[in-house]
Amino acid sequence: MAKTPTPFRPLNISVLTVSDTRSIAEDTSGDALIELLTTAGHTLHERKLVKDDVYQMRAVVSNWIADQETHVVLITGGTGFYSRDSTPEAMTPLFDKTIEGFGELFRQISHTEIGTSTIQSRAIAGLANQTLIFCLPGSTGACKTAWNGILEEQLNASHRPCNFVSMLIGPYSTNQHEA
Repeated sequence: MAKTPTPFRPLNISVLTVSDTRSIAEDTSGDALIELLTTAGHTLHERKLVKDDVYQMRAVVSNWIADQETHVVLITGGTGFYSRDSTPEAMTPLFDKTIEGFGELFRQISHTEIGTSTIQSRAIAGLANQTLIFCLPGSTGACKTAWNGILEEQLNASHRPCNFVSMLIGPYSTNQHEA
């Protein structure tokens, strides 16, 4: 018997921009992510901007991962190699599981666009309290690369052979019985 294809399911996605220099009005990376996620059929759940401060980042993301309505958190900024870049250090302690392949694949895809400069990207991802967290570079181009090359498919329940949607809380979890 053939398997019935899994239908697309819109997710609630929160976007956090980490920047010491930008405001929401100047946040082209956050704007791009919002446009991409909503065009794909997902919902912007919440948007914030914080300074590149470990504790401010953790406070915002901790609230989002405690909120059962937040399925995914996209963070843009703070993943570089400069002394103030601290997004990986802020998020790693929150992860229940790290998605090692995300950073590896991001850098592989990014290499075709920016060459060996991609080695300075510390893009990471993980699962925390059944909420996916993806930490992306702060450039608009890098955010588009991550979305178009990885996230759009992996946040789509109909993508085969596998995707991340089945790991999420609520009606998206394979551990929950459907009504």
